[in-house]
Amino acid sequence: QVQLVESGGGLVRPGGSLRLSCAASGNIFRIATMGWYRQAPGNQRELVATVTNPGSTNYADSVKGRFTLSIDTAKNTMYLQMNSLKPEDTAVYFCTARVQRTTGVFSDSWGQGTQVTVSS
Repeated sequence: QVQLVESGGGLVRPGGSLRLSCAASGNIFRIATMGWYRQAPGNQRELVATVTNPGSTNYADSVKGRFTLSIDTAKNTMYLQMNSLKPEDTAVYFCTARVQRTTGVFSDSWGQGTQVTVSS
């Protein structure tokens, strides 16, 4: 089993910043990809950003230039630095990871989500 625990959500004013963290633990040999998705009320879950290990980072057009995703492979932890936040960024943010277990098998996991609210 692989567990993902998100933290760092909260209430922030427009133009403010937050940093989300996602820590992976459990049966992990190697993290292949990690990413953030978000879901606002009444909307479908949408991609925010993903990173491959090793590899490149991909961002949704709506967050390019404002959000920065990074990964600390030594700690199996991913971060999402969110700057210049807008009310439309309000959503529950979910962490996801594709992990290669010690058995060689790949599996996908999701975190429980963390609320981000951007409001004045």
